[in-house]
Amino acid sequence: MSSDTAKQQDVQADERRGGLRERRLAAHARAERVLARLGFHGTLRERLALLSQAGEIYDLDERSDLYGDGVVEALEEKVAGLLGMEAAAFFPTGTMAQQVALRCWAGRTGSPVVALHALSHPEVHERHAFSQVSGLRPVRVTSEPRLPTAAEVHDLEEPFGALMLELPLRDAGFVLPSWEELTEVVAAAREREAVVHLDGARLWECTEHFGRPLEEIAGLADSVYVSLYKSLGGYGGAVLAGPRVLVEEAKVWRHRYGGLVFQQFPAALSALVGLERELPRLPAYVRHARVVAAALREGFAAAGLPWARVHPEVPHTHDFQVWLPYDAEVLGEAAVRTAEETGTVLFGQAWDPAGPGLSFTEVMVRAEALQWTAEDVRAAVGEFVARLTEQAAG
Repeated sequence: MSSDTAKQQDVQADERRGGLRERRLAAHARAERVLARLGFHGTLRERLALLSQAGEIYDLDERSDLYGDGVVEALEEKVAGLLGMEAAAFFPTGTMAQQVALRCWAGRTGSPVVALHALSHPEVHERHAFSQVSGLRPVRVTSEPRLPTAAEVHDLEEPFGALMLELPLRDAGFVLPSWEELTEVVAAAREREAVVHLDGARLWECTEHFGRPLEEIAGLADSVYVSLYKSLGGYGGAVLAGPRVLVEEAKVWRHRYGGLVFQQFPAALSALVGLERELPRLPAYVRHARVVAAALREGFAAAGLPWARVHPEVPHTHDFQVWLPYDAEVLGEAAVRTAEETGTVLFGQAWDPAGPGLSFTEVMVRAEALQWTAEDVRAAVGEFVARLTEQAAG
């Protein structure tokens, strides 16, 4: 095959994926039944409507924020209290928040080395920002699809100043360790004289799995970052929480990194709405995700698929993965056709290739899913598999 032919095929594949994405989003917007309506997929009008609830939570007659005061400070105090930390700082992105946190810790420990998982967000999704921007040196504790173990931390060949733990580990299937495993890993890091930082982008939904309140989970670490949109439905932004002296230094670096934004009231108000309205609902979403996952397994078995995997088998949070032995384009087309023809969206996210003839997608369970019974899920699986069989045969 010539290089020109290969390039042309790549372009055609990109066009098909782009067209499929637009169809998927359009079908999702029209659908009568979905497992999750993620706010960032909504229209501008729908997104602005979120702020209509803000007046019930915060005094909108207060002067607007400038460079991080006012409602932004109120949000920081709220998050610090929820996590049981001394102080907190708002950042426009989690990428910036974590670079700043670990840069500050490096100055205190004297080591730029950050021990982390090979599937952690900075390693996979941030274009090597730790090393390219912040002078940090990541070392991988493990690449296994689970959190690092205490033995792996203890036996890491080189010294490190900080251990970063992503809870849950999204790219491994939103997985969490047991509480005992987590405390052992933290203790192993302490024995290595390292600080512990939690990448808690999705920490909010971990309480059901651990059976512990947020402040106890966060209290294991020296610092923690949380996202304000992934589970809370806010417009964006992140918060870094930890000791007051660390947070004050982090605010200096926030300014240097360009993160001291003139006004942030829309993001701050939307986050306060999410903390008030969505945070208390997350445990119910996690419990129902387990119902959905079990019904998916039952539905695939009843439909006669040769192999299917829900991972984790019992979800640790309200998000999990589904793996099927088909090409991603075949699965994506079948999922979109099902949504277009039935008005029900079972798989609302893209399918990603994971090897020859093997693909996976992420299933997200939110308020809309609470209306689904196990039988509803099994019926939707039947509709999907019927179209998948047709698509694979064609």
